Amino acid sequence: MQGAMIRPIRDRPFLRAQTMNDQGMNPDTTEQPKTEEHLAQETEEMREELAKLKALKSKASKRYRREEELKPYQAELIRMQQHLEQTKTRMVILFEGRDAAGKGGTIRRVTRYMNEKHYRVVALGKPTEEQKTQWFFQKYVRQLPRGGEVVMFDRSWYNRAVVEPVFGFCTDEEYENFMIGCPGFEKDMVRQGTILIKLYFSVSREEQARRFERRKTDVLRQWKLSEIDVQAQDRWDDFTNQKYAMLRRTNTTIAPWTIIRSNDKHLARLNAMKVILNAVPYERLNPELDFVPQHDIVISGSRELELMEAQRLQDGKFVG
Repeated sequence: MQGAMIRPIRDRPFLRAQTMNDQGMNPDTTEQPKTEEHLAQETEEMREELAKLKALKSKASKRYRREEELKPYQAELIRMQQHLEQTKTRMVILFEGRDAAGKGGTIRRVTRYMNEKHYRVVALGKPTEEQKTQWFFQKYVRQLPRGGEVVMFDRSWYNRAVVEPVFGFCTDEEYENFMIGCPGFEKDMVRQGTILIKLYFSVSREEQARRFERRKTDVLRQWKLSEIDVQAQDRWDDFTNQKYAMLRRTNTTIAPWTIIRSNDKHLARLNAMKVILNAVPYERLNPELDFVPQHDIVISGSRELELMEAQRLQDGKFVG
C-alpha cells in the first residue's frame, strides 16, 4: 500500500523464528551446551534406573525359580488327592500361627492345582449369637470332610486356645473346658479314620513387624491388616505364653503338632507340602523327589516345647 512503512524482517514475529545466524542456526532455539555437572547427574540417574531394572528382573527371576521348585510337590499333592478320593479317606489340615506367619500363602500354594471338587478351605468368622449357645465344636463339625475330601482350616478351633484368651473373647471357664475337651475331640476324629495334620507357622517378632509394615504401605496388602494385627506386636509375650500352654496340653501322640519356621516363606511352603505328603501312604508320582523336611524348618511339637522351656530357663521368659 502506497505510503506504508515496510517493517524489517527482524520485527516480523512470524518470520523472526526462521531467521538464521551466521552459522546457519536459529539463535532463539539453539540448545545451551550441558555442563559437566549436568552430564554427571544424568549419568547417575541412568545408572539408578538401570540398577532398579536389574533388581526387578532379579526379583522376578527368583520368584519364578521358587514357584517352579514347588511344582513337583504340587503334582504330588494332586496324586495324593486322587488316592484320598479312591480310598474315600478324609483329611483335615489345620493352619495355625501368629498373624502374618504365612498361613494364607501356603494354603494358596497347596491348593493351586488341586481338584476344586474335592477340597475346601474354611475360614470361619466370629461366632453368631446362635453359635455362642451351641457346643463349641459344633460349627467346626459341620465343616468336616466327607470321604475323599480335604478340608483346610485357615485358623481353626484353636482360636480358643490362643487368640480368644489373649483378647478376652472367652471366659476362663470356656478356655479350660476347651483345653480339657480338645484332645478327646481330636482323638475321636483320628480313631474314626480322619487324617489330621496340625501345622503351626512360627515367625520371629522382627519378621512379623517387617510384614506388618509392608501391609501398611502396600495398597494390595492393606486389606490383610486388622485391628488384632495392630496389637499383635504389643501382645507378643501374651501370644507366646498361650502358644506354650496350647502345645503342652494339646500336643498328643495321636494328634501331634508340627511347627513350621516361616521367616522364609518359600521354605515354609515347601516343607509344609512335604509334611502333608508324608502323612498319606499313597504311591509317589516321582519317588526320586526329596520328601525329607528340613530339620531347621520343621520342628515337632515336643521339640518346640523343649526349646521354649530352655529359653525360659535361660532368659526368664519364652522368646517365641
